[in-house]
Amino acid sequence: MTGLDFKNLKRKKTPFYFYDIELLRETLATVKTEADRYGYHVHYALKANANDRILSEILKYGFGADCVSGNEVITAAAAGFKSSSIVLAGVGKSDDEIKAALENNVFCFNCESLQELHVINDIAVSMGKKANIAFRINPNVDAHTHHYITTGINISKFGILEEDLPEMIATVQALPALTFVGIHFHIGSQITDLEVFKELCLAINLLQEKYFTDSALFPTFVNVGGGLGVDYKDPHTEPIPPFGTYFAIFNQYLKLQPGQEVHFELGRSLVANCGALITKVLYTKKSSHKHFLILDAGMTELIRPALYQAEHQIQNITRMNAPLEQVYDVVGPICESSDCFGTDINLPLSNRGDLVAIHSAGAYGEVMSSQYNLRTKVKSYYSDTMGDRIIPICAGQERIN
Repeated sequence: MTGLDFKNLKRKKTPFYFYDIELLRETLATVKTEADRYGYHVHYALKANANDRILSEILKYGFGADCVSGNEVITAAAAGFKSSSIVLAGVGKSDDEIKAALENNVFCFNCESLQELHVINDIAVSMGKKANIAFRINPNVDAHTHHYITTGINISKFGILEEDLPEMIATVQALPALTFVGIHFHIGSQITDLEVFKELCLAINLLQEKYFTDSALFPTFVNVGGGLGVDYKDPHTEPIPPFGTYFAIFNQYLKLQPGQEVHFELGRSLVANCGALITKVLYTKKSSHKHFLILDAGMTELIRPALYQAEHQIQNITRMNAPLEQVYDVVGPICESSDCFGTDINLPLSNRGDLVAIHSAGAYGEVMSSQYNLRTKVKSYYSDTMGDRIIPICAGQERIN
């Protein structure tokens, strides 16, 4: 903590999202430096956070945009991302989304099925357009993360199986409005075991050698997706993920053909730690076995704990220097038993009105929020306009195992 009294934060109606713009800029500068070391291209995954202010900061570093819906394409274009750097991915692109991407002259479609090739071709023909195509190939690499965000194994709905590649190759060559430009992979999200990315490189090498060496189809780029995780339990120790190590793995193990580029789609690792959900204690409550801290934020503002059983660091910022005296289940006001941010959390003795920060909420927080229970959508505020900064604790307020 910086020692500020958070007087500006205290004036704002809770709950709200608070973004540390300085940390965001430090993170983006690190990514830019480390990617440029190898000539790598980075596309920001808008699904992580599409806040206008966040996008405006990311644009300053020259990154492209990775989109998974037509509205994300439209948002990226309106924000100022160059059409030549916008990619549309997604296993279920609708006709309207394909049209929106073609109208915005996106750099590439990451295609995931044979039928999708035909649909894009037919729509492109009807519009008098040409579409750049990359194959999203399922490399059958286990990301060793939550099963909801593992996308690169053979039972996943995502990607093209190796056995289907010969027919995909023949089809893209035969369809007049399609131009094959690359191959794409994405094996999952919140990956903290970096050895997984070595496995991905080795799998890509084998697929390239088998299907795209001395072939009529030359992938001008290899898009390796994203997935680099962050430390949710202790964001203070490493607020900026290890991008240097991450990019170095691909430089060491990924075999490229002459003239090939490497593209990345990074989302969570760029924005997670710069955002916090600021909420207030509504009530404290005791049952026969539990003490509850009931907040005015719920799963409508941050659904990750309910959806993924995710653990975020929780901090009573009103009582920064108070001793840790009480174990709480920290819950929200939503009429669902799953509306819980954490169980058995060691915190200072907390009172009605205390401000609580739920850290590392900059990714998949605001963008996944909803108005379930007819809740009001929360506002967002920024460190460079308010003067305050929220820095996670080093230790102390933690889950009791």
